[in-house]
Amino acid sequence: MVISVSPLPAIIRIAAKHQLIITVAESCTGGMVSAALTEIPGSSSVFERGYVTYSNAAKIDILSVSDVTLQKFGAVSEEVACQMAQGASRAAGADIAVAVTGIAGPGGSANKPEGRVCFALFAGTLITRETINFGVLGRGNVREAATKHALKLIFLHLQSVQ
Repeated sequence: MVISVSPLPAIIRIAAKHQLIITVAESCTGGMVSAALTEIPGSSSVFERGYVTYSNAAKIDILSVSDVTLQKFGAVSEEVACQMAQGASRAAGADIAVAVTGIAGPGGSANKPEGRVCFALFAGTLITRETINFGVLGRGNVREAATKHALKLIFLHLQSVQ
């Protein structure tokens, strides 16, 4: 599925202009953010790798997310998203890392309902951490909305470095 997001060419252009490397750490989006970025010509100059860490074990092994953080807050939490972004930045040697973790559905719980997605943006320091409840839109729509929001976070950060 191709995500049509107008800031995508600008993300690549601005990052290339400033020689910034972008990486992503994805859970519920399953690689959709990486796919959207690499859909743009020239993306190879700013995007070298992304991480799909769907399981807790992958988050721990690949991104160095703390098992204690996972147990205390759960995989769908801003705390885990922050550690995912930091771990991806470190692992990739990237200047900018965005992380996405959530419940695309179906299912969820009273505390963590379907459509809840947590994000973090790390660029040498934590820039943004937030939770959005997209609601019960269906699995594909939640994943698409989360992908668009992750790209928006990258774009907004890049606008601030211009």
